[in-house]
Amino acid sequence: MSDMQMTEKKHFGFFAEFKKKHPTIVEFIVFFLISNGVTVLQMILMPLLKYLFGFTPLVDTNFQVMQVGRNLDGSRYFVFDYARGAISGGGGGGLAYFLAVEVTLLIAQVINFFLQRNVTFKSNSSIGKAAVWYFVAWIIISVGASALQGLYKVPVYDFFMDHLGKGAGVTVADVITMIINCAISFWVFFPIMKLIFKQDSGKKEVKR
Repeated sequence: MSDMQMTEKKHFGFFAEFKKKHPTIVEFIVFFLISNGVTVLQMILMPLLKYLFGFTPLVDTNFQVMQVGRNLDGSRYFVFDYARGAISGGGGGGLAYFLAVEVTLLIAQVINFFLQRNVTFKSNSSIGKAAVWYFVAWIIISVGASALQGLYKVPVYDFFMDHLGKGAGVTVADVITMIINCAISFWVFFPIMKLIFKQDSGKKEVKR
């Protein structure tokens, strides 16, 4: 056996022993790596969809629903606050922005569901039951993240458009807002996945 093979065997043995002693830590590390990969996908996909939807009448379609009180300036505060008109023109992106965000999140979460289930947690429990609970969690988290977006969306876009111009500023702000959305999902989803992606001792481990 070569020195390289012996080193690889030693490293593998160390990792296997560490995983045995600290399974949750290893799961979190793998969860973190997969989540970051999915985040990169969202950072690319959301601005692209927003750009494409911007050529449709959807950008001028108002989408402000679920009012929950008022802002400090007296204006109404919406959980989903996407006023008609392009952001660069002073609007809120309209239905085009909303769909760009939600379609991106839906695609990302479908990918994330299967990767986390099969790779991170190696779950062999009912995929249908897990999918239902995952979907419910995604809806709740999406509503919560959208509600929080009302606090930082306008300041973030105003800041970057003022300093970088409307073109580059909007693009950078798109990425920043998506990163914030992903960060919220990241910290909330791990304990939820830990619960829904359980190992069923009566079944064989799921194949990767």
